[in-house]
Amino acid sequence: MDYYSKHISKLIEEFSKLPGIGSKSAQRLAFHVLNMTQEQVDNLAGTIINAKKNVKYCKCCFTLTDEDMCPICKSDKRDHSVIMVVESTRDLAAYEKTGRYNGVYHVLHGAISPTLGIGPNDIKLKELIERLRGDVKEVIISTNSSVEGEATALYISKLIKPSGIKVSRIASGVPVGGDLEYIDEITLLRALEGRTDM
Repeated sequence: MDYYSKHISKLIEEFSKLPGIGSKSAQRLAFHVLNMTQEQVDNLAGTIINAKKNVKYCKCCFTLTDEDMCPICKSDKRDHSVIMVVESTRDLAAYEKTGRYNGVYHVLHGAISPTLGIGPNDIKLKELIERLRGDVKEVIISTNSSVEGEATALYISKLIKPSGIKVSRIASGVPVGGDLEYIDEITLLRALEGRTDM
């Protein structure tokens, strides 16, 4: 039995298709939109449409941008000899928020996952290898600490090492506030291997 009219139900249904939005959040968003002024709704809809039409991949690093090259790749203040490989634009944004990394990035748009049918040709690996023909000294692999992320890191490492370019992997381990008894063995091992002097 539908509680709402077909237009409200359809709006809720569309919001619920977004990642991380359950039925209650979808309802909240739908009713929020319905309570907005027409101008606010038009601005929201226009912004979504414009973003979809104008956002594309940076021709160098493949992050999302509305120009041919993103601001990071265009910057002469960045160290273009160091490339950090990340799975998504969100990962890039997370590193940029730290304000501590001064190199450039390469966004894979995924990770190798044979179970999901995602192979090396389905992510931006070929484009990464093409970039390494330039003056690159180091590639920092910063894929997630998942099975897929680890497989992707290992694959990239094996591809790059014969070229003589330094390949490093970000350290990962115990999160702040994490109790050791609840941490899985792989995370503990990575924390131990990535230890630093004090």
